[in-house]
Amino acid sequence: MSELDGWGGADFVLAADRLDTPDVVEAADPGDMLRQVASAAAQVRTALRSCAETDLSAFTAEGRPRALVVAGLGASGLAGEMLNAMAGLSSPVQVVVSPGERLPGWVGAADAVIAVSCSGSTPETLAIATQAARRGCRLAGVGAEGSPLHRIAEQARAPFVPVVPPRGGTGGSSPPEATVLSRSMLWAAAVPLLVIAEQMGVTQIGPDVYELAAARLEEVSHQCRPASESFVNPGKSLALDLVGVLPMVWGTSALSEVAARRFTSQLLQNAKYPAICGVLPDAAHGQVAAFDGPFAPRSSRLSAQEPGPGPDELADLPGWDLDYEETEQASGFTALRLILIADSGADQRVSAQRAAVTELAGQRGVGISELGMDGEHPLVRLAGVIQLTDYASVYLAIASGIDPGQTVAIRDLRTRIE
Repeated sequence: MSELDGWGGADFVLAADRLDTPDVVEAADPGDMLRQVASAAAQVRTALRSCAETDLSAFTAEGRPRALVVAGLGASGLAGEMLNAMAGLSSPVQVVVSPGERLPGWVGAADAVIAVSCSGSTPETLAIATQAARRGCRLAGVGAEGSPLHRIAEQARAPFVPVVPPRGGTGGSSPPEATVLSRSMLWAAAVPLLVIAEQMGVTQIGPDVYELAAARLEEVSHQCRPASESFVNPGKSLALDLVGVLPMVWGTSALSEVAARRFTSQLLQNAKYPAICGVLPDAAHGQVAAFDGPFAPRSSRLSAQEPGPGPDELADLPGWDLDYEETEQASGFTALRLILIADSGADQRVSAQRAAVTELAGQRGVGISELGMDGEHPLVRLAGVIQLTDYASVYLAIASGIDPGQTVAIRDLRTRIE
C-alpha cells in the first residue's frame, strides 16, 4: 500500500509481522478458522458421498416443480444464490431464496422446497420447512444429523442430506460451535443443493466439475497456507490491502456478485470489518457516489464543482471551515478501498464500466484490488475466488489482533431476543 490509510507505518508493519509469524497466527486463531477454511475441498467430496447415500429419487427432471425455493440464512442462503446465479435466466425452473420465516403465499404443492441449515436448528429455516410440509410441497432437508430439521424431514418422509462438521479442517479435535458453523461450511451446504437441482435439470455440473472445483479449492488453500509468507501468499496480501480501510466489494456479473456477497459477509463475521457490497452496472449508478465523499482521499475537489453558493456566502455561515488548501489526511482517516471481482463471463458493457471505474477510483485516490475469476465452469470460478477471500477475511482478523472465531456480539444479541 502506498498510503497507510490512517494506520501508522509501525501499525502496518506490526500487522504484516503478525501474519508472517507462525506462532502468532496459531495463537490468534484459537477456533481454528484457518483449518476450517482449508477443509473446503473435503467438504465438497464428503457432501457428494452423503448425496450418493441419500435417496433423492423424488427429485427428477421428469417431475420438475414449478419453482424451487431455497430456505436458509447466512451461508445456507448464499448456497441458494450460488444456484440461482449458475442456473441463470435460462433455467426452466424459477429459483427463489427465502431467508425469512414464512414461505411466499404462492408456494404450494406444485413447488419444491429445500431447507438448508448447517446446524439444523435455525428457527427461521425450521419454520419454513414446517410450512412446506403442511402445504404439501416436495421437501428436502440439508443439515446436521439428529437435528430439529432432520426430525421435520423424517416426519414429512422427505429426504435429508446430513452435513458433517469439519473437525478442525485438517486437524483439531472438535467441530465449531453453531454460531460459526454456517460460515465455515458453505460447501457442505451448497453441494447437496446443487446435486438436487441438477437432478431436476435446473443446472448442469457433473462429477468432473465437482472434482475440478475441489482441486481449485485445494490449490488456493496451498497458496494461502499459514506457513506461506505474505509477499507470495495471495490471502495475506489481500488482507494487508484491507488493513485500516473501508472495503467496497463489487462484482461484475451475477456470479461474481455472489462472491462479493460472500466476501462482505466473511469480512463482517471473521474480521469484524464493515464492508459494502455491490455489482456493476448497478453500483455505477449509485454506490460510486461514495467516491465524492469523506472516505475518498481526494474526492471531487479535483473535478468540476456544481453551481452553488460562492465562498463569501459560505464563509458567513457558522461552523464552516473553508480551508481547502490542506492536503494532508487527518489522523485516523479511514479511506475507501475498492475490491473488484472480475468475472470472465461479464458482458462487454460491464467490462467497459469496470475500466472507467478503475480510472475514476485512481483519480479520487481510492485504492483498488482486482480479483479474477478463472475457469470454464461457473462453479470452478466461484470456488477459486471464494476460497481466496475466505482466507483473506481470517488473515485480516489476525492482522488486526482480532479472534476470527469470536461471536460475542451475536450471542449477546440472541440473549436479548430470546
